[in-house]
Order: sequence, then C-alpha cells, then structure tokens
Amino acid sequence: MPQPPLPYTELLAETLITEEQLQARIAELGAEISRDYAGKDLLLICILRGGVMFLTDLVRHITIPHMMDFMAVSSYGAGARKSSGQVRITMDLSLDIAGRNVVLVEDIVDSGNTIASVLSLLKARNPASLKVCSLLDKPEMRQSEVPIDYTGFSIPNKFVFGYGLDLDEYYRNLPFIGVVDTEKYATPH
Repeated sequence: MPQPPLPYTELLAETLITEEQLQARIAELGAEISRDYAGKDLLLICILRGGVMFLTDLVRHITIPHMMDFMAVSSYGAGARKSSGQVRITMDLSLDIAGRNVVLVEDIVDSGNTIASVLSLLKARNPASLKVCSLLDKPEMRQSEVPIDYTGFSIPNKFVFGYGLDLDEYYRNLPFIGVVDTEKYATPH
C-alpha cells in the first residue's frame, strides 16, 4: 500500500505568490480579456490538469459570453521536475475551433516546448485568432520562443507547486504558489 504524502508544510521552502496576490492578478487578467474580446466569439481552452484552478477563477472575472473546452497534454514523466521534450495529446478538444477566437489557458510556461507544440497543433485547425494566457512564466527556462499574451506572474527558476501545479500529483488544491524545499523533497519519506 502506498505511503501517504508528507504534509505540504514539510515540503514548503517559501510562499512565492499568496492567495491574495493570485486572486488580484487573476481579476485583472479577466478584465483585460473581457475588454479585448468584447463583441467577439471567445473560446477558452484549458490545458489539463494544472490549468483547471486558474481557469475556474479566471472565468469568474470574464464578463463577456464565452465557451470552454479542455485538452490534456503530457510532457512530464511521473515525479519529473522538467519536461521530457516529448509532447503527447492525451485528450483532445470536443469543439471545432475553426474561425473561433481562442485563448489557451495554461498554468505555467517554462521551456516553452509543450505550449509551442500545442500552438502548432491548434493553428493547423484554423482559429480566427489564437492567444496564450499563462498564470506563471519562467522566462529564464525558455527553449522555444512562444508568445504569452496574458501573463499572471513572471517567476524565477524555482520548483513550484500549489494552485493547480502538482508535486507528484498532490497539492494542486493549495490556494497559493509555493516553492518546494528540494532537500526535503529529495529525502525518501
């Protein structure tokens, strides 16, 4: 039987972005998207699973009519701290995006490889427009240049978790973004 994970408090080195900071910035992003797409057909595509919490709070601040769809993409192995570089679509969209104004909602862009692959796939489906909204951006990790049209926070190259970002599939439910204590995380528990 698997061991339960350690309490998050034992793996938390610091709180990088508080719940209050997250919610304030997400409200600003929702208002910006609402202004930019006023009078247009808007489709938000959320990359599962990490983007769900961000999407849920973001749509509460988007005041114009919009639709949502979901896509699951994998580029990380179990327990991996960085992308493998191999991108697989594990769940595709249910809606046709041709002629639609699409905003891709992502939890974090680091290397840019995953989002670049997804953007290439989606562009081939002929949307009217395609933009990226990422809660977190790690620009110093970038390997593929990708446009991020709406950025929540630009962060340093730290191993983060919480608010949709997992640590071995746990702790997505935390209302803040924390930095992993890599010494404690590396210790067998």
